[in-house]
Amino acid sequence: MKYKPIYDLTMKKTYLLLLITILATSCKPGGSQTQNSNDSKPVITVTIEPLRYFTEAIAGDRFTVVSMVPKGTSPETYDPSPQQLVDLAQSKAYFRIGYIGFEQSWIDRLTDNAPHLQFFDTSQGIELIYDDSHPHHHPEADGGGASDKAHKHEHAGGVEPHVWNSTTNAQIIAGNILSALCTIDKANENAYVERYNGLCRQIERTDSLIRQILSHADTDHAFMIYHPALSYFARDYGLHQIPIEAGGKEPSPSHLKDLINTCKEEKVRVIFIQPEFDRRNADLIARQTGTQVVSINPLSYDWETEMMRIAESLAPGSSPEERKGKE
Repeated sequence: MKYKPIYDLTMKKTYLLLLITILATSCKPGGSQTQNSNDSKPVITVTIEPLRYFTEAIAGDRFTVVSMVPKGTSPETYDPSPQQLVDLAQSKAYFRIGYIGFEQSWIDRLTDNAPHLQFFDTSQGIELIYDDSHPHHHPEADGGGASDKAHKHEHAGGVEPHVWNSTTNAQIIAGNILSALCTIDKANENAYVERYNGLCRQIERTDSLIRQILSHADTDHAFMIYHPALSYFARDYGLHQIPIEAGGKEPSPSHLKDLINTCKEEKVRVIFIQPEFDRRNADLIARQTGTQVVSINPLSYDWETEMMRIAESLAPGSSPEERKGKE
């Protein structure tokens, strides 16, 4: 009587078990590597990338820090995906930046979606700038149309929300992050304090370098920018920020004419433009005035690099050709 060798049966069982393992692994959302990395450490969710930079600098490797607003999208009008809302419920805490449009539209819904989640406002203690001359509006909060959403934003109470673009405010934000981390993980307080002190020294060094750059007599003391994201930076260093936006909207022809005249009167040499905004009006003003358009990204994770880059763009000896290389 013929029979199959036992090693054939063993091999078949091995192949079957291997196939089952592969299929089970492939069915896991995001794959096993993502799942394992997410399970290994508790998660803190933050609103924007610069806040992730500060949080990671203090938290070290004790938490996984994720941004709610992805890189390259506007925190004024962003809507989170359903998967983000599901993931948020698994977070240990949520750190908000304070007054940005995304938070004003979504913070109540985020709280309702994850009532157990601890929320911390990292802007507490910052001396806020109020700008009633630029009333922004969020129609999605009251049923407005999509066309309005692209052009208008509402800043709560008229607050200028870009608080992180300031070395002075960065120190305060870092202190609030330290306090929050010690609240949710008291056992590792000493480690957080040590890393906080290191971050503060780094922020102080950045501030010192910026002041040194801007101390030259020929440094630009006025600059133009499409969306006024550098209000706190300008306040820190005694600069004049001239926004191209008018009331959160594209400038009218008459306003463009006024901007061109202002640019000439104040000897503006730099017009900053952010990647999420149309640069056509900036280019038009630049052609009429001989100024240079410089691309910046105040929403970058690399906070220190961007702060230095903005200051260097205003430095004397930075010719139009050199500035063009910074675009």
